[in-house]
Amino acid sequence: MENDQLMKEVTLRAEQWLGDSYDAETRAEVKRMLDAEDKTDLIESFYRDLEFGTGGLRGIMGAGTNRMNIYTVGAATQGLANYLKEAFKDLPEISVAVGHDVRNNSRKFAEIVADIFSANGIKVYLFDSFRPTPELSFAIRHFGCQSGVNITASHNPKIYNGYKAYWEDGAQIIAPHDVNIIDHVNRIKDVKEIKFDGDKSKIQIIGADVDKIYLEKIKGLSLSPEAIERNKDMKIVYTPIHGTGVELIPASLRNFGFQNIIHVDEQDVPSGDFPTVESPNPEVPSAMAMAIAKAKEVGADIVMASDPDADRVGCVIRDNKGEYVLLNGNQIVMILLNYIITRNQELGTLKGNEFVVKTIVTTETIKRICDANKVKMYDCYTGFKWIAAVMRDNEDVLRYIGGGEESYGFLAETFVRDKDAVSACSLLAEACAWAMDKGMDFQAMLADIYCKYGFSMEVGVSVVRPGKTGAEEIQAMMKAFRENPPKTLAGSPVEEVKDYASLNVTKADGSVEKLNFPTTSNVLQWFTADGSKISVRPSGTEPKIKFYMEVRVPMASPADYDAVRAQAAAKIDALKKDLNI
Repeated sequence: MENDQLMKEVTLRAEQWLGDSYDAETRAEVKRMLDAEDKTDLIESFYRDLEFGTGGLRGIMGAGTNRMNIYTVGAATQGLANYLKEAFKDLPEISVAVGHDVRNNSRKFAEIVADIFSANGIKVYLFDSFRPTPELSFAIRHFGCQSGVNITASHNPKIYNGYKAYWEDGAQIIAPHDVNIIDHVNRIKDVKEIKFDGDKSKIQIIGADVDKIYLEKIKGLSLSPEAIERNKDMKIVYTPIHGTGVELIPASLRNFGFQNIIHVDEQDVPSGDFPTVESPNPEVPSAMAMAIAKAKEVGADIVMASDPDADRVGCVIRDNKGEYVLLNGNQIVMILLNYIITRNQELGTLKGNEFVVKTIVTTETIKRICDANKVKMYDCYTGFKWIAAVMRDNEDVLRYIGGGEESYGFLAETFVRDKDAVSACSLLAEACAWAMDKGMDFQAMLADIYCKYGFSMEVGVSVVRPGKTGAEEIQAMMKAFRENPPKTLAGSPVEEVKDYASLNVTKADGSVEKLNFPTTSNVLQWFTADGSKISVRPSGTEPKIKFYMEVRVPMASPADYDAVRAQAAAKIDALKKDLNI
């Protein structure tokens, strides 16, 4: 009976999409699903509305209420436009910037977004073609816009697309605007409420001029031009993995002074099908395989990649055996911040009013680096919108010099408010040149950091529990962790528990302090006497619970690197056993 009711509701929803308000292609696709013997596609496409969440939309492309298409994108844009006209009603003109990535339908969706904004009397700055996500953030600030939209699904599989909404500071939207926009989007009940007929006089196409200004701003971040000049021929392999970094990242590297940029030709082809990889994600070793093969062929000093919208950066270096190994996101952030802080010290520009930001699940080695160099460090929730919020709170008081997260995101500048692979790649290459100037390679530079601040190993584990029973099991796991927290982990006493749902910090002696965070979150953290940190949180978008494990081992000499790694790996195994994962 329950299935019969679901089919009845799904069929009624789908039949509404056969009306004249929908285009012929959409109607034909819906009719195909209605007539098909297998109703799986119909159910998946119409069983719910694609939810406009705090970051926007993300979903599989296709016809239906639960799919990314011109109508779900249209409703999101109309709702955002309605809120902008309410929030900025006193402005003589409201303006937005609109960008997109290389994905299938991204240009189409971006043009529809621009049309809807313009039909609502809003000025639109529309990029002439695909661009990196951080350049959209830059454009919002550069043109003094009140909002912006980027059409991208980041590094998701090719069947996905997405819609990221930004506010006037160039950052993704947080409270109170996030919930207010969601409310306005949810008020759109009929496709006829969406103003699809654009006003072309309100749409200004932007492109190369903005690229030039953006790249010059990034060049201003350079701290070691002399080291680059001496090592300008170092071999840099870069791949955009078919994405938006294809033009601007090599251009930025050349702008910094590097002259030997080696391409992975097959992956320089922008394509929403990402034909050479299973997943266009530089976190995944297989996505880096072609770049590593090219690096072996030419003897590269450094290998870098960006994801399809060029906000995440991947990096491969040679280890002490000469093998090319993928750095994790923690190591990338750690190397970049250590380089920026050290170089500022060398230049005499570290004045004591600097700050950095990291997310709570990112390595604590960063705090050790900051404490040792008297740089203030802030923790925030996962996601660059929270890093941007800390930047906004401190921009008139302290000097931001960098921030990042373990999921391969880094931002060195203030003229962008989202993670930026264009500047991150440029600074990684510069840090490599600086290290070479000191007679080190990147592996030696990494070992030097570990000797100064202690070796850390970070491993993430996701435990998948699908379906309704899985969601209940995940909820029960979090409840059990809160009611019966572990007393020891990997043989070390738990000294502190942070519960971001209650914003309480509980010490081993039972005393409780409060966490200073802007809102609550379903995250638990345990800190042990030997310096380990374990974070656990249910995923907000997938049926899984995530464990972030970080263990520490003292490291006296670079020669101890392999032995220390083995000790850390044994600690990770012990943690997994204790947590039953």
